[in-house]
Amino acid sequence: MRTFLLRRLPSGLLVLAAASFLIFAILRLIPGDPATTLAGPDAGPEAVAAIRARLGLEQPFLSQYLTWLGDLLTGNLGPSYAIGGEVATLIGDGLGATVELTVGALLLVILIGLPLGVLGATVRRGPVAAAIRAFTTTVLAVPPFVTGVLLVLVFAVTLRLLPAGGHESILDQPDIGLQYLLLPAFCLALPSAAILARYLKDGLERALAEDYVRTATALGVSRRRIVWRHALPNALPPAVTVLGLQVGQLLGGAVLVEAIFAWPGLGQLAEQGVLRRDYPVVQDLLLLLVAVYVAVQLLTDLVYTWLDPRIRWE
Repeated sequence: MRTFLLRRLPSGLLVLAAASFLIFAILRLIPGDPATTLAGPDAGPEAVAAIRARLGLEQPFLSQYLTWLGDLLTGNLGPSYAIGGEVATLIGDGLGATVELTVGALLLVILIGLPLGVLGATVRRGPVAAAIRAFTTTVLAVPPFVTGVLLVLVFAVTLRLLPAGGHESILDQPDIGLQYLLLPAFCLALPSAAILARYLKDGLERALAEDYVRTATALGVSRRRIVWRHALPNALPPAVTVLGLQVGQLLGGAVLVEAIFAWPGLGQLAEQGVLRRDYPVVQDLLLLLVAVYVAVQLLTDLVYTWLDPRIRWE
């Protein structure tokens, strides 16, 4: 495993380096000037120039980029331009809420997608199969902001079972925190659960068509044992890869879901940073999300090799 990690580490670092440059460059292409925003609409050119000099925005592009990289390597994220406070503090305050939302959604993806995938492959006809196809098609076709509004109308406004928005840490108060978590996590998890169910269904159908399944059936092995002990382990590795890719979808979708449910995570912080042209907040936040995604993909590859003994780490 050590050799595998050492071989994958350079490619991960290369991805981070390329992502840092693209993030830094693309943010500077967004219309608007943070110095003008900070100075206010009535400020003169001298005031705007003074703010640009204080923020280092008058330096050449490459100098700004290298300065930012140097600060990252030393752990100095610096102050926020417009939101206020230190960038590290702002990210740290929202990170816990976003991790809580993403982990909750990921658990729901597994709890929903795994049974649906198995049922879809084993129950080929009838109302159950039709219901599974209708569910996966619907949740993939409906945007998350529509799903979120519908969930609020049904469970918060009509039935009054769950709160419409807000946040309470599940670690501090598990019962209340779970009530706040359920709706946004469910809204975030539905599309990824449908994708996982479809990939797992296709993988199981291919596994159940193999010769060893027909041999086991001829020998009198029960259908349940064939599915859970033989076919499912062979269908899991591709599904695990898809699940790892969906982590990026969960992180990206958290921005919209947090806005719908007033969830105080990194999504709301990113929205504020973009609207106020707060370069340090947005670029550090985006690079953090890329780093998390790279780490998750590496972990996914490790799980893949553990599930499939035919693949060796070397």
